[in-house]
Amino acid sequence: MALSYPLTRPAGGFRSIEWTPRTIVGINASPFTGQQQTYVWPGQWWEVTVTLPSMTDTQAGVWQGFFLALNGREGSFYLGDSVRTSPLGNIAGTITVGAGAVANSTTLPLAGAGVTVFAVGDWLQVGLTTTARLHRVVKVIDSASVDVFPRLRSAYTNGTTIIKTSAVGIFRLTSLPGWGYDEIKRCQGLTFNAMEVLT
Repeated sequence: MALSYPLTRPAGGFRSIEWTPRTIVGINASPFTGQQQTYVWPGQWWEVTVTLPSMTDTQAGVWQGFFLALNGREGSFYLGDSVRTSPLGNIAGTITVGAGAVANSTTLPLAGAGVTVFAVGDWLQVGLTTTARLHRVVKVIDSASVDVFPRLRSAYTNGTTIIKTSAVGIFRLTSLPGWGYDEIKRCQGLTFNAMEVLT
């Protein structure tokens, strides 16, 4: 049976994870006055560097198989933050996308039952399976809207599911990682880099 992407990554924690937000903003400075003008483009995405803990050959083999199944940059996989897996905001009930979501906007309208106040820094996932998009709250406007990074990928449909716990996005490797073993046959320092899939 052929592989079906995105894949679910192997279970287990990370030794470290480093998130890098990317954004496309140009700047032009006058050679005479030094005054600056910025040019803001809609491109925003996540890049991540993950280092795995020391592993036995059996444990490492699962990760190695996962990387090989991705075939470098061909395949995609689900990935989320391993630190803040639950929101710090006061949130109850089911949350969905509210009416009026606009592509490339930073504002995400919210709807749903219960108290819906996210906290700055909370992660949220818009959509499920192959439509999962990972956002982080940068400003709480009110109980019905937040500003997020990255910008909305599309005009999300009213009623689209929002996941507030263990949120994930879809990523692809930037290159196929290698691996090595130490003198006691443990895989050490296996690190991979990935970027968010942009569609």
